[in-house]
Amino acid sequence: MELPGAPATYAIIIANLVASVYGLSFDRGFVRSFAFNVGALVNAKQHYRIFTSSFLHGDYFHLLFNMMTLFFFGPPVERLLGTDGFLVIFFGAVLASGIVSFYVNRNNLAYTSLGASDGVSGVVLSFCLFAPLYPIYFMFVPIPIPAIVYGVVYILISANMIGRFGGRVAHEAHLAGAIAGVILTIAMRPGVVAQIFS
Repeated sequence: MELPGAPATYAIIIANLVASVYGLSFDRGFVRSFAFNVGALVNAKQHYRIFTSSFLHGDYFHLLFNMMTLFFFGPPVERLLGTDGFLVIFFGAVLASGIVSFYVNRNNLAYTSLGASDGVSGVVLSFCLFAPLYPIYFMFVPIPIPAIVYGVVYILISANMIGRFGGRVAHEAHLAGAIAGVILTIAMRPGVVAQIFS
């Protein structure tokens, strides 16, 4: 199948690969300097970390999973919304994630997170609105799940998992990114709501 032109999607994937591989394999200090960190935001006012952290990953599986997801879902969303609309979804989700993550962890100056999962979540949920019945296969589940069901379940699980397992996974970031993706998509294309119920 020929992929539609999606320059922003591919640029974000390439930037993630370059920055993450460099940080993982050559300079861990680079990761520490640009990861999301509550103390750096509070004390040093390094607000750029909200965005730079979404181009870094904690390990290669994390990187591969996020980039594969973006590779499959990013191009159709960029085709439907245009490059500018796609960028609004991705970076709007990242910003929403950063704000929520900061609020949830504001009393823990050592809290650190990284990864493109927030922006990717926004893109995936945007796709779910445009193609609610599209079959999505998810890890170890042998049957396809309709995209809209996947989206709802993803949001519910993320909300339920916030604060569990010692905060090793930033579920609040995933949740904020996903909800931002939904809200921004509806704001730009209100017709998707009627499409879901048609």
